[in-house]
Amino acid sequence: MSTIHLHRTTSLTPEQYVAGLTDFGPGRSKLFGNSADDYLKVHSRGPSRADVTEGSGGIWERLNYDWSDPDRVVLTTTDSNMWGGASSHTYTFRRKPGGTTDIDVVVVREGKNLKGRVLGFVLGTVGKGVLEKAFENSVKAIEARNNAA
Repeated sequence: MSTIHLHRTTSLTPEQYVAGLTDFGPGRSKLFGNSADDYLKVHSRGPSRADVTEGSGGIWERLNYDWSDPDRVVLTTTDSNMWGGASSHTYTFRRKPGGTTDIDVVVVREGKNLKGRVLGFVLGTVGKGVLEKAFENSVKAIEARNNAA
């Protein structure tokens, strides 16, 4: 099992980032490169929860999104062709003086098969940069979307 910690300071409010994170409409891949539109399926959605399948490149997972806490969003993997067990993403927001927000992300990857275990190990070691880049790109894309609005 791999646990990856990511951090970014942004001009976004937590509400703006959460709005992007929970936008499951067409074009989601422009905000989150690992969420291709042809994998995206929203099974259910409420005011602060969603059950969504997403992925790309042959890897998919079904996630329970919970954004009921304004300072934290938890995505729990409920099914996947790679990930199982304790796999999840937890986003924690901390408002800073001056209007910026710290976003801390903890990604847990527990492979449910040999391919998942190998990929989890790679992501937890030499592949961490791939997740860092994807996170940075999502923050920049949501910032750009909010600046255009």
